[in-house]
Amino acid sequence: MTDDDHVLLRAADALWRESNQMKVLNTDLAKQLAAATLGARIWRLRPGQASTKHCHLKQEELYVLLEGEGKIRIGDDTDPLTIEPLDSLLIRPATVRQIFNDTDADALWLVVGAPPESANTLEMTAQQLTRLYPEGPKSLPPELADGSPVPRRGGGRQSPAAGGPTSTRS
Repeated sequence: MTDDDHVLLRAADALWRESNQMKVLNTDLAKQLAAATLGARIWRLRPGQASTKHCHLKQEELYVLLEGEGKIRIGDDTDPLTIEPLDSLLIRPATVRQIFNDTDADALWLVVGAPPESANTLEMTAQQLTRLYPEGPKSLPPELADGSPVPRRGGGRQSPAAGGPTSTRS
């Protein structure tokens, strides 16, 4: 729903897709809402998944864990931070970061950044990829690097947002 002063995206109408590099389910809220001055996505990391290990040139990013247990490695820290639901973390530009899930349950993150920067690795030059993804766009954190599957409670597929059957629109 749109009006002159606001845009509403209903959860049921949000388009979810897997990311290009790490195949993490996400919805690009900023794009779907036509936001002009910020980027915003919700990311659902399943057990054993990680985001890209990356940095930004000018963008600050706000990370909010909505569900589950979150892990994030920042800069050269050897120990990741453990984030609890509704904890918030701001990361400055040029700082390398990577969220990951080494638990047996999904982790749902809201990530908001400003000013917006292109995040499509398929459209980047080799030089841009090297600068923004210092270990390559598919590097895993040590906790997941051995390739061992993380056990999952329950079983079956879960919806991106609520844990029910996955919509065919996704």
